[in-house]
Amino acid sequence: MRILVIGGGGREHAVIKAIKKNNEVKEIYALPGNGGIAEDAICVNIGAKDVDKIVQFAVENKIDYAIVTPDDPLVLGTVDALEDKGIPCFGPQAKAAIIEGSKAFSKDLMKKYGIPTASYEIFNDEDKAIEYLKTQDMPIVIKADGLALGKGVIIAQTLDEAIDAVHSMMSDKVFGASGDNIVIEEFLTGPEISVLAFTDGKCVKPMVSSMDHKRAHDGDEGLNTGGMGTIAPNPYYTDAVAKECMEKIFLPTINAMNNENRTFKGCLYFGLMLTPKGPKVIEYNCRFGDPETQVVLPLLESDLLTVMRAVTDGKLAETEVKFADKSACCVVMASDGYPQHYEKGFEITIPNEQKPYVYVAGATQKEGKLVTSGGRVLNVTATAPTLKDAIEKAYERVEKIHFDNAYCRRDIGKRALDAIKENK
Repeated sequence: MRILVIGGGGREHAVIKAIKKNNEVKEIYALPGNGGIAEDAICVNIGAKDVDKIVQFAVENKIDYAIVTPDDPLVLGTVDALEDKGIPCFGPQAKAAIIEGSKAFSKDLMKKYGIPTASYEIFNDEDKAIEYLKTQDMPIVIKADGLALGKGVIIAQTLDEAIDAVHSMMSDKVFGASGDNIVIEEFLTGPEISVLAFTDGKCVKPMVSSMDHKRAHDGDEGLNTGGMGTIAPNPYYTDAVAKECMEKIFLPTINAMNNENRTFKGCLYFGLMLTPKGPKVIEYNCRFGDPETQVVLPLLESDLLTVMRAVTDGKLAETEVKFADKSACCVVMASDGYPQHYEKGFEITIPNEQKPYVYVAGATQKEGKLVTSGGRVLNVTATAPTLKDAIEKAYERVEKIHFDNAYCRRDIGKRALDAIKENK
């Protein structure tokens, strides 16, 4: 089989490494890929949002199956365009990807179908939004309606901060057209849980749960990032919580999308918060999370490509999705200064014995050498029988990898370990 993977980050590298295990796979193309992915796939310099060129490439190269992973190409209808040419895909069509593409849509969907989430209001007028803020308790959450590279959410601690957030989104257009509409919602408290789920629109098979670490610095300090590390499974996601989520959130969401004629097929990401009143949805993503994928897939014992094709063919119910009874940890090695200003172009040295455990996110090839090209550079992973061992092993691997200006959080998994101690 000739496989096409759209995207060029650590998540895509994790998907490609998992896909390579299938003996039917003869060639994998990554559009655009990156310098590290180039060791596992043929990288082609076509942007993930260039739908016309992606389709042209897929047709000319007789692609048998395409995997569309980032949010932008999904919302833009890449799956629709490829399927129109007879190329089967993993990923939702545009009409289903709107569940991430518009926060206003997803909030209204949850409200209509009684899916637990924070209370909210939607605004397209800045003055009206500010008047509303003056009647609300702080802290409060302000979200740009559209896609914003995972950064379109501001938690305002004071009224002044909230007003500044609204102004920056609606007047200053810091997120472009994504801030034309905004969602203002209640601030929820409790542990956060990420659950990715395979679904063919009929059946839902959740993957192992995970815990992301969004803040740039130790102790959950600093700016929000795309994610500084993850662990799996999430100790807060007990069997009882999982059962409640399936009954009140997962299946109702799939049924709601079907009722709206927006059947979702692919990977649906549930960003959850375990509040004192039970689990509630913070957000949906229409694809694999990043860096959640980097801890979930190493624990998948079933063949990923087989599961993906079952999703596409509507046969997920009869396909085994099995995960190892182990733990995983991913530590993001970033460029110092991320997510703001950072330097690029530093050579990366990864010992050969560590390469199977490293997913490359922001690096390129230059004169035969791998050099940094992004804020999040490497995802260093490990699995082990216990979470404590997985964390220790991941950090041991980090110490063996080098590039100038490298930075990582040193407390990935600490919250989870504390939770495990509390539960004993």
